[in-house]
Amino acid sequence: MAENVSGVEIQLENVTKRYPGTREPAVKDFTMTIPAGKIVILVGPSGCGKTTTMRMINRLIEPSSGRITIGGEDALKLNGDALRRKVGYAIQQAGLFPHFTVAQNIAVVPGLLDWDKKQISERVDEMMDLVGLDPAVYRDRYPRQLSGGQQQRVGVARALAADPPVLLMDEPFGAVDPITRGNLQDELLRLQLELRKTIVFVTHDFDEAVKLGDKIAVLGDQSTIQQYDTPEAILANPANDMVAGFVGAGASLKQLTLLRVRDVDYHDDALTVVAPDSSPSDLRRQMTEKGKTYALVLDARKRPQRWVHVRDLSTASTLASVGRPVGDMVSTQSTLQDALEAILSEGGNAVVTGSRGEYVGTIDITTVTDTIQQLREEHDAGSAAS
Repeated sequence: MAENVSGVEIQLENVTKRYPGTREPAVKDFTMTIPAGKIVILVGPSGCGKTTTMRMINRLIEPSSGRITIGGEDALKLNGDALRRKVGYAIQQAGLFPHFTVAQNIAVVPGLLDWDKKQISERVDEMMDLVGLDPAVYRDRYPRQLSGGQQQRVGVARALAADPPVLLMDEPFGAVDPITRGNLQDELLRLQLELRKTIVFVTHDFDEAVKLGDKIAVLGDQSTIQQYDTPEAILANPANDMVAGFVGAGASLKQLTLLRVRDVDYHDDALTVVAPDSSPSDLRRQMTEKGKTYALVLDARKRPQRWVHVRDLSTASTLASVGRPVGDMVSTQSTLQDALEAILSEGGNAVVTGSRGEYVGTIDITTVTDTIQQLREEHDAGSAAS
């Protein structure tokens, strides 16, 4: 897989940031290696310096001292604008230009790099498709015409438009509702499977860190590294009381944020699925013969659209608007915690989607609760042994 990595290694050596008029530095003597093609999460309490540390990588904040290299290049010797074009940046509430369309927002950096119009137009469509927004529908819309989740998708597309090896993300999903947040996290993991960028992601939410991170750095005051390790290692062995406080109670159940839907047996044949141009009467007959109550309507790209109850079909002339929209879905990248929340939200099985949003099956409450029970038994057995 290494040859597919498009990200590059980042090294921070003894990086310090002092603001004028302050006795203590905001960031003190920070040293870390961020591996190429991995997601590294900086997590810590408000004011600990995690955002300052991340912003020094692309020099939105200039370090007072120390050394930063990106792919072996000295970031402090590069022209600031050139550096920031090599490093994508996504922030909370997307930070879109309100008077630019979606397409114009995504095209900003390629435009600064003097790409030709045809190349920019093709890249905009490619990026919109990548983050799950249909260019034909959303290209000419303005940010105010989008939901919070859609704005964040545009923000990620804009950050990735010039194909930078590094992506910095500053609490990018902090301002959206929990369901949208879970979906955006899944989207990021799906994109990362495909793109293999080096991603530095700041959050104060430890569950988000566990879900997204290949490695997590738990930071204290002045960005002092309390522990820098894999989520599994931090959950199993917090380095000190501060890290243990971040892990919090129920560490064994936090294992649900390590297990993915792809790790368990979800059902790939439990539902009747149909295209939107299918005949309602044919579908009703098919469901009756199989004893099925619900069917799932997919669009032309096999993405889930609507739930249809068999009783909805007796008077329907088309499947275009019958039934109810599919609500909370999960992907194969989602955690079992996401799956549990989606099942409770939907009031039944949750739909599972693949790498491009296509339907691949469903997951039920029994699968999740059986896994929770197994984790509890393993945890209790481990506690007894120690």
